[in-house]
Amino acid sequence: MGVVLAVAAANVLLGSIGLLQETRSRPLTDAERAKYVAEDVARRWHAWPVGMVFPEEVQYTGLARAQQYARRVGVAPEAACAATVDSPVASALREQGCRTMLRATYVDQTSTFAITVGVAVLKDEEARMGAAAKLPVDDRVGVRPVAFPGTVTDMFGAAQRQRTAWVGAGPYIVFSTVGYADGRTRDSVAQEELLNSEMWPVAESVAGRIARSLGEPPDVPRCTQGNVC
Repeated sequence: MGVVLAVAAANVLLGSIGLLQETRSRPLTDAERAKYVAEDVARRWHAWPVGMVFPEEVQYTGLARAQQYARRVGVAPEAACAATVDSPVASALREQGCRTMLRATYVDQTSTFAITVGVAVLKDEEARMGAAAKLPVDDRVGVRPVAFPGTVTDMFGAAQRQRTAWVGAGPYIVFSTVGYADGRTRDSVAQEELLNSEMWPVAESVAGRIARSLGEPPDVPRCTQGNVC
C-alpha cells in the first residue's frame, strides 16, 4: 500500500496543475494548493485500487467499546447512479450529474448485520453539496442493497433494509444501508429492538470511515517542483 500511495502521489505531482512545466521552483499559491487537493481527492474513486476505496476490513467500535472489524463480502460492478438508488434519491443525483456509483457489501464481526456502502461520484464538491441538499429526509430510501449469492448476504434485499443514510466527503456522497443478514424484513422487526441494536452504529461507522478516507486531504508539496523552492 505504501508503494501504491507513493506512486499515486508522484503521479499527482507530475500531472496536476501543470506546475512542473515551470523552469524554476516557487512556492505554491493558496489557489494552487486548493486545486491540488481537490484534484487529488476527485480522482481517488478510479485511481485507487478497490482495496483502498473499499478495504477488506473496516474497524468499528462495538458494544462495551470493543474494537471490532467489519468484513467485506463483495464489490459490485460500477453502475449508473439512477440504477442503484431509490427514485427520490435518483432525482437528486441526476440533477447534479452524478457520474457513477461504486458499491460494496460488508458484514459485522458476528455476521449478524449486512451493510451496503455506496459511493456516488459527483463532478466536484459543489455538485455534491447541491445533490445533498435535495436528498429526501427518509431513512427508508437510499442506496439499494447488494447481495452476493452463496454468502451470508444472499438474503439482503430491499425488504431487509432497516435503515439508510449518507455522508458527504469531497465530491462524493457515501451512502449506507443496513439490515439483518438472516433475511428479517423491516416490517418484522420491532422499533424497540432497532433502537437498542448495535446495527446502526456499525453501519454508520463503516460508511464514515470509507468517506473519511476518500475525502482526507493529501500532503501538498510546498513548491511547484516538490518541497524545495
